[in-house]
Amino acid sequence: MKKSLLIYAAFTALLYSCQPKIESIINVEEVGRIEKTLSADDMEGRQIFTPGLEKAADFIASEFKSNDLPYLKGEDSYFQNFTMIKTMPEQISGSIESEDLSPGNVIVNTTKAELNLDSFTGYELVSIEQDDQFNQSVFPLLREEKNLIVLIDPSHLDNYDRLKRSSSRAKFPSEVSQIFIFTPNLDPQSIQLEVKNELMEEELKNVVAMIPGKSKPDEYVVFGGHYDHIGIRSAGANQDSIYNGANDNAAGTTAVLMLAKYFNQLKDNERTLIFVAFTAEESGGFGSTYFSKQLNPDQVVAMFNIEMIGTDSKWGTNSAYITGFEKSSMGEILQKNLSGSKFQFEPDPYPMQNLFYRSDNRTLAALGVPAHTISTAKMEEPPNDEPNYHKASDEFETLDMVNMTEIIKAIAISSQSIISGEDTPTRVEKLD
Repeated sequence: MKKSLLIYAAFTALLYSCQPKIESIINVEEVGRIEKTLSADDMEGRQIFTPGLEKAADFIASEFKSNDLPYLKGEDSYFQNFTMIKTMPEQISGSIESEDLSPGNVIVNTTKAELNLDSFTGYELVSIEQDDQFNQSVFPLLREEKNLIVLIDPSHLDNYDRLKRSSSRAKFPSEVSQIFIFTPNLDPQSIQLEVKNELMEEELKNVVAMIPGKSKPDEYVVFGGHYDHIGIRSAGANQDSIYNGANDNAAGTTAVLMLAKYFNQLKDNERTLIFVAFTAEESGGFGSTYFSKQLNPDQVVAMFNIEMIGTDSKWGTNSAYITGFEKSSMGEILQKNLSGSKFQFEPDPYPMQNLFYRSDNRTLAALGVPAHTISTAKMEEPPNDEPNYHKASDEFETLDMVNMTEIIKAIAISSQSIISGEDTPTRVEKLD
């Protein structure tokens, strides 16, 4: 027991002996420089498919380059490009038994140019009745990887426009189609439907770098955060229309860049480190979904997803929380490595918000990876929530750069035993 305590004490001392070096790399000036650049007005709110997002991607890549980080294995640049398909309906016509079908009562979620149905063959039928909760029953179906015909009672028609907007978003090319029909007939015997779409290909990119591991190069530790936000919105006279997204999530992206710089200068990682700025989180997590599919999840030892760390947590400064704390031993490892310091990580205090499956850690976590989000965002009901969340007021001046810098340093220190190969978090239970 005494020997174990001595080893642990020596390890803790070693960790904190790194702090002077941390201060020289991860400091308020550098954190502020990157945060201010990413959340500036000339980034135009970093909405997908806009010049502002492209400018942000170029800046992130330039930071990786200036710090001499290698590309992700198999890539020839820092950009991990992928294609999305957006559909514009040109024709929706037909009938379900004796009821006419048209764009007024049919929404199609597909990446195909044409659909022609004269039966229900090949499709699973789902009925949404009057008493069903629309959000919980319908929106998860958009992520299903199977052909569906969803029959929705007309009492839910006030959700039509919202479902139409969601289904019209750009998506990955797929052979799967979902057809949503608002109809009083939830047990039809026949269908005839013809759909024609105009297809538009749109390109997106994650920005990724890596540091190869010395003794365990095939074991990965991922540090990520999304760099997109929601862009420019209409506003009244003399009102700000740019949603800068300083906290959401220029803050997390800044942390990823600072950690990449720090660990690349330290050069003592036994496991391979991957640093990724995800695109399209605000539009459905497409960037992190694509990224996750490029890796073997069994090789990913841990993922740190960093989201909205620019404000104080509910416990004040020098603290943050870890979503899904109870789902793996990763949180306990981070807490252990911070023992005796002024900083503390806490379990997620907002379990009812289901934050563990609402950010870019979701896809890897569903595959069994100990993938957790670190955040300080207050996700309670007003007035104790984040007052600038998804508002034009989410600007650099609202953030606490000193505390944000301490959070980034705490992530660097607490992750050391995972990076070194000494600690391996337990796996998260896979989702079906």
